[in-house]
Amino acid sequence: MTTFPFDWGPLLKGGPLFIGILNLTPDSFSDGGRFLAPEAALAQARALVAAGAGMLDLGAESTRPGAAPVSANVEWARLEPVLTALGEQLPAIPLSLDTRHVDVASRGLSVGVVVLNDVTGFSDPGMLELTCGSACGLIAMRSRREGAGFHMPPYDDPAPRNAEAATRELRIVRDRLLDAGIARDRVLLDPGFGFGTTFPEDLALWQALPHLPEALAWPVERFCLGISRKRFLAARAGAPGLPPGQRDGFTAEAHAEARRLDYRVFRTHAIG
Repeated sequence: MTTFPFDWGPLLKGGPLFIGILNLTPDSFSDGGRFLAPEAALAQARALVAAGAGMLDLGAESTRPGAAPVSANVEWARLEPVLTALGEQLPAIPLSLDTRHVDVASRGLSVGVVVLNDVTGFSDPGMLELTCGSACGLIAMRSRREGAGFHMPPYDDPAPRNAEAATRELRIVRDRLLDAGIARDRVLLDPGFGFGTTFPEDLALWQALPHLPEALAWPVERFCLGISRKRFLAARAGAPGLPPGQRDGFTAEAHAEARRLDYRVFRTHAIG
């Protein structure tokens, strides 16, 4: 566990920070379980680092539309051997843990994870308490919940939308963390493309990127954009049926657009 407050600053020097996504699930939207076996996960981790990833983000519960929740024990059983091996084989690479479960997050911190990535924006009081008592970094995402899962409306709903609701929800996430006393330097905000949004809303949110830092009074370099292989990119390109694994070119183009606006942190399945 880190013994000093995590600061993203050193990782942001010298260029963009690509956070390589490592899905340890059998039902990921992007790779469908290709890296569930520890050996496959470690090979992919090495490939991501070789391609330029400055951090790895491990997740063992799928958050794709319609995915079933998994227990904390199942989630940890998928994570533990990979986290342990990464600490031994790639000790210089900081590790982020994509989880919304406090037990899993706590175990992760105890074995060397330095960042917690919560797609629910640390809405669970237990997760918030854990981060307040820890020195870890945070990636806090905006999303919309529906019971135990996520609210996922029909993505092709043509109704016009603007970015106001998503911006307001991200502001609530920001205030939740700051009001709890968490230092700004520990936090990245993730707009949450595709989490409860339709294509028109995602498009409006993307078009609002030039103004989002001012709207949230938040530095542009302290946002994390998680758009890799998202259906938004395929729909925007006029190819909504394109499989996720064939969207890496669109992802790279979107990253380049965001970099021209000075965004610097990207969670991604492939780096190129």
